Amino acid sequence: MEILEAIRRRRAVRDYLPDPVALTTLRHLVTAASWAPSAMNEQPWHFTVVTEKALLDDISVRSKAWMLQSASDMATSDHFRDLLKDTHFHLFYNAPALIVISATAKTQWSVEDCSLASQNLMLAAVDRGLGSCWIGFAQGWLNTNEGRECLGLPPSSCVVAPIIIGYPRSEAPPVSRKAPIVTWIGALPVDEPKLQAAPSP
Repeated sequence: MEILEAIRRRRAVRDYLPDPVALTTLRHLVTAASWAPSAMNEQPWHFTVVTEKALLDDISVRSKAWMLQSASDMATSDHFRDLLKDTHFHLFYNAPALIVISATAKTQWSVEDCSLASQNLMLAAVDRGLGSCWIGFAQGWLNTNEGRECLGLPPSSCVVAPIIIGYPRSEAPPVSRKAPIVTWIGALPVDEPKLQAAPSP
């Protein structure tokens, strides 16, 4: 798949088939993520892959409770508060896999580095016919001592991107994009000349 096609087709998928994702595929996604750029080539990321349903269910329950108690702006809005209180709402949308990208330690650029890795992972997922979604609701609890312990992470780690992975139940509809706001500083570059096809012999 061409990279621009993958970029355009990537969606936040919130409805998954129960089919598991193959181990080789999950390893492929992690490898793709690990090729992201990072400041000073530190590569500060750690990948935790969770496919145990009971653990995914437990993290969902605990993360929702933490969000409600933390009184964040998002959790205090009526829509999100009602959603988090709904016992039938699964934070991971019953996806078969969760890949948590964390920084081994929170340094000046480690969050940005792990975010770059997450984009690589999500684009590689599109290429394999998979859906993904960054679950921001899970970040708060996973960054508590209890949350890190649940994933077997050391206290110094910082969870950046909990990303669910699975096969979409249906194809996500196309979305529109606003025209980018661009400020040009300096002379406008000249467009490349179009190559003319060679004349037929």
